[in-house]
Parts: sequence; structure tokens; C-alpha cells
Amino acid sequence: MDYHLMLNWPDFIERYWQKRPVVLKRGFNNFVDPITPDELAGLAMENEVDSRLVSHLDGKWQVSHGPFESYDHLGENNWSLLVQAVNHWHEPTAALMRPFRALPDWRMDDLMVSFSVPGGGVGPHLDQYDVFIIQGTGRRRWRVGEKAPLKQHCPHPDLLQVDPFDAIIDEEMEPGDILYIPPGFPHEGYSLENSLNYSVGFRAPSGKELISSFADYVLQRELGTHRYSDPDVPSREHPADILPQELDRLRDMMLGLIQQPEQFKQWFGEFVSQSRHELDVAPPEPPYQPDEIYDVLRQGDKLVRLGGLRVLRIADDVFVNGEKIDSPHRPALEALASHIVLGEDHFGDALEDPSFLAMLAALVNSGYWFFED
Repeated sequence: MDYHLMLNWPDFIERYWQKRPVVLKRGFNNFVDPITPDELAGLAMENEVDSRLVSHLDGKWQVSHGPFESYDHLGENNWSLLVQAVNHWHEPTAALMRPFRALPDWRMDDLMVSFSVPGGGVGPHLDQYDVFIIQGTGRRRWRVGEKAPLKQHCPHPDLLQVDPFDAIIDEEMEPGDILYIPPGFPHEGYSLENSLNYSVGFRAPSGKELISSFADYVLQRELGTHRYSDPDVPSREHPADILPQELDRLRDMMLGLIQQPEQFKQWFGEFVSQSRHELDVAPPEPPYQPDEIYDVLRQGDKLVRLGGLRVLRIADDVFVNGEKIDSPHRPALEALASHIVLGEDHFGDALEDPSFLAMLAALVNSGYWFFED
């Protein structure tokens, strides 16, 4: 199903993106849920899927993690089932991500889906990333506070909440309504009736994550083997002193690793194109031969990108799930990065090149793209 987002993107980015929360009434007109509560509950029974149940009773919070075997113990109030990266496992829900591609693909993360009964929610909390929360079936009340220092506490080891806050948004959401919340704004939502919510989350890597990943990259490739040297070692009053100019040289050594444009680009492409959640990879059996790929595309069949697969481009380089793919056929590589569904016309004369066909067959045989049923 195609979802059409009723949003003026330039105006939204200027007024709200990373600045202020806002409710977008009827952001999706005539909204139809791409998944049912039963289907969501079924996903949460799978080992590979990241899910949790959050409930509360008389002020006591409980959190349990999937996979779940049964839901028979649950009552009719005060619990929520939350499933991460549903767009990886349920193809119709992936369509909900596409209207948000007005924002950069590399910033987009995954689609979390929650089913809540009356009173269900996770309590007041903060997120450190942007999120668009789409209301599906049912009604849910949302409160959002001003961005300000708030004391955090853990009513359960797996749950971080904030103290009560004054609301600047207090809205009852109906199907198709969207709540946008930038990082750092406290918020809480609870269901007024059985309801589904879809959270389109965005990546916001911390400096710690970036440095840790880059350090791994340096170690794996044995970069930075040049050692510190000081042929003109400066004199000092006390042998125990480390001089400012020595600290500068050491820092410059470290910065010199980052300030290699090609290595930095290669590392970041690999880092940011990796999914944080497992993919529903199902390699075809038997695997396709390159000439079979050619024949099927010529017959008019379409190649569809696997839900959650990250395909990103830096200059002329295209990265797929942590690896750079290479080909002289730049328009064809650009098509792989730009389009979710691909036909013969997207590839042009690249399909006449056996090496490109071999690369495309390898991607299909890895389960990253599949032919539409």
C-alpha cells in the first residue's frame, strides 16, 4: 500500500525539525493499518525479533522481553507490546517508512510498532533521537513537555522514566494523526482504547559510538602504525612534565588518522549502512545465475529491496549493509541506492555487462533484493 503524507517538508524542517514538537492532524488521510495486533503478537514470538511487554499495576512497573510463548496471562488494561524493526520482518509496514525519505536515508533507523490496551504505555520518558509517532487504529492520549533538565529514575531496571512535567502538547490522537518529537522533549502516551502506534525513529550517533567504531576500523586495517617520535626532544624543568607541545603532537597523530578523507569515507559508509537490528534475510534456493537475473528483469519482473536494508551513497560510492559495492556503471548503482523497487529500465546498459550482472546476482543471492511475487 502507498501512504501519502500530507506535509509541507520545507516548512516543517524550518519550523519544527530538531526544534519543536508538533501534532500533524490527519498527516495520513484515511489511514489503514499495515499490520494487525495478532500479526504483531506473532512477530514477538520469533527469536530473531526484538520485543518487550511493559505493564504497570498500582504504580509498580514490569518489563519482560520476547520471544513470548503466550499472552494468556495479560489482563484488559495497563500493558503494551512493543516490537522493534517491524519493517524488517513485515513487508507491508515498510511502506510506512517511505514517505519520510524527504529526510536523509542515513538518519532513518527503524519502525517500532506497539499495541496497547487501555492505560497501556511506558510512562513519561526522554528519547535522544527524532521520532514520528503515527496513530493507527484506536485512540491514544499524548503529553509532551518543554525541553528542560528533568530528573530521571528507573521504576524497573529495564525502564528509564522522568519525573512529572507540565505539558505544552496534550492531545488525543486518532488514526492518521502524527506526533513529531525532537530529541530531549519529555513525553508520555497512554491508550484510551485498544490501539496501534507506529514510531518512525531516526539515528543520532553519539561521539562515543563514532570514536569506538572508528577505532575498530583502524585496528582491523592495521592503520595508525606510525609511532610517536621526538628527535628534537625539548628540555623541561622537571622530568615528570609532559609539555603542551607534546600533547599537541600526540593529538595531531590521532587526528591525522581521522583526517584521511578516503579512509574516513570508507569507515563511515560501512558504519552507517549497517542495520542495528537483524534483517529477515532469506537467500533464494537455488541461487540465481547472472543470466537468470537478466532474463527475469527482461520479462518485466521487479526487484524489491529487503525491508530495513540500508543502501547509502557517499559521492560515487554505494554501501550496502556495511560493505561497499563497486561498479563503473554509476547510474545503475545510483538506482540501487535511490529506488526501493527496481525494473529493467533502472539499470540501462549495465545489464549487458557480465561483471555487473554477477554483482547484482550476488546481492540477490545474499537476500538483499528479491523478485516481487
